[in-house]
Amino acid sequence: MRFVCYTRRAVSEAEYAPRLGLSMHLGYETPDGFKPLNHNYGVLFVKATQDPVSHALRPKSLRKPFVLPVGGGFMIAALRTEPNGDPDPESKGCAVLFKTADLVHYTELGPIKLCDDYIEDVSLKTCPNCGSLVVKYYAGGKLFRRKLDENCRPTDDVKECGDLGARSVETGIEGAYDAREFEVSAEKADYALKKLLTPVAVSLEYDKETEAEKLKDFRVTVHYSDGSTHKKRVDWSSQENGEAKGRIHLDHYSFPIAENRADPCVYFYKGDYYFIATNDADGNHTIYVRRAKTIPGLVDAPEKLILDSKTYPHVGGLLWAPEFHNVAGKEYIFHACTPKEFGDEQSHVMVLKDGGELDDRDSWEAPRRVLKKDGSPLYDKGITLDMTTIESGGRVYVAWSQRQFNPIDLGAWVYIAEINPAEPWKLISDPVLLTMPEYGWQNNHTLVDEGPFALYRDGMIYLTFSSALVDTTYCVGMLTAKQGDDLLDPNVWTKGNYPLMHSLVAPGEYGPGHNAYVTDEYGDVWNTYHARPGIRGPRSSGIRRVHFGFDGEPVLDLTEEKDLPENMRDVTVKLK
Repeated sequence: MRFVCYTRRAVSEAEYAPRLGLSMHLGYETPDGFKPLNHNYGVLFVKATQDPVSHALRPKSLRKPFVLPVGGGFMIAALRTEPNGDPDPESKGCAVLFKTADLVHYTELGPIKLCDDYIEDVSLKTCPNCGSLVVKYYAGGKLFRRKLDENCRPTDDVKECGDLGARSVETGIEGAYDAREFEVSAEKADYALKKLLTPVAVSLEYDKETEAEKLKDFRVTVHYSDGSTHKKRVDWSSQENGEAKGRIHLDHYSFPIAENRADPCVYFYKGDYYFIATNDADGNHTIYVRRAKTIPGLVDAPEKLILDSKTYPHVGGLLWAPEFHNVAGKEYIFHACTPKEFGDEQSHVMVLKDGGELDDRDSWEAPRRVLKKDGSPLYDKGITLDMTTIESGGRVYVAWSQRQFNPIDLGAWVYIAEINPAEPWKLISDPVLLTMPEYGWQNNHTLVDEGPFALYRDGMIYLTFSSALVDTTYCVGMLTAKQGDDLLDPNVWTKGNYPLMHSLVAPGEYGPGHNAYVTDEYGDVWNTYHARPGIRGPRSSGIRRVHFGFDGEPVLDLTEEKDLPENMRDVTVKLK
């Protein structure tokens, strides 16, 4: 199958920022022409460089991507640039190389020095004589060719005829330029299409005959375009003439479900569901809780105040990102607060008193500041916030966002540490860095990684986190590890090269992020998040079912109409 790789012009700064377009995008050929993958959002971003002394990140972008099928996988060459696409002095004379087995997971091999001039274009080929990888590049208006050794280091010059072999093609894809074609095997193409296109419901499977007393537990299996399935229950409307008729149940949530509520978290406790979030309506000075018997019931449930910025002298404004968590059998709220200004924001923990109610403010002890293992405050060179818990191998960890301001502002990075389950506001290990905003989708407008939250499935931990400025370019990325791994070892974590939620996923939802997960009484997992209902709209809460794709990994962009179209919901069965 023919694929194309390309960069993309910006729609607008708000809808798809120029820096996001300076990444490698993918498209595939159909009878109607080329179509984009991944919502026409980039799939391959180049890493930032880092100052060796200050550790400050220097964001980068890429141009002129070229893909070469080789050795059962693919090699990619591109030019690393400044964030806005201008020539990058750090990359003068260099091309940057990547490898991938499947066009979904990428490894950056780093820049290779080819000459002393700025490189204008680059491509790859395989030498027909020796099978070596050859890099072709234009510099100073001249064409050069160099062989690469097994470690992708340039060696001999190659004398041959021919041009760069990287002519651009017209794709018809919105905004695409510098597009280059390459061939993908049927197997590789099938995998890439399944991963980079949102699944859609394609067929139903269910027993056409059943007994009346079994209707309550009757399930319809929905089959999706990627080969995955999901079992759904049925709302029966009639039983007559030996037939039962009904509609497949699909919870409908109009966006937003709660205006001016950000960082939402839904929690199940003793038969009830609870909704808690950051309150943007009053400048983040209060935290309210909703309680209902069902998740849909939370939409219209009344709110009860449980924390404000006046009750405790050490808790001032900016009450941020509250989350319910159970640790060693006790209930807690992890949140951030400050006695003063933004620069003093720090992670805190509230403990539920014995016999207390989650939506009763008098049932909660005063917030405790999170401490390091030596008993000192968690961080004193900046802020900490968005703390969450992760469990693995009988150990309990916390992950949080931390931003150094002194001596320089490094932006927000996500850290992890092990805690004492009996006193979860106390670390028992040193913090370890999990992710920093090194890719273009993480550092657009500002350098931020924040809002981690864990989802557990089939022995895996999927830790999603949010990145970039909290505007229309806010988005959700993901780290992956195995249950039972030592989560303090950075090598057990794998970070995806592109976000799973962004403004191109659902029309009218701008800058989705800071999400959390809850499993309902039927075993379905729900993703709560905030986004903006309009480019300049307030941060507001939404909810969407988490689908699990053909490979078992979470799919966060399955909207209701793709989950189950209206014309597929009617069900009729014969009654035995």
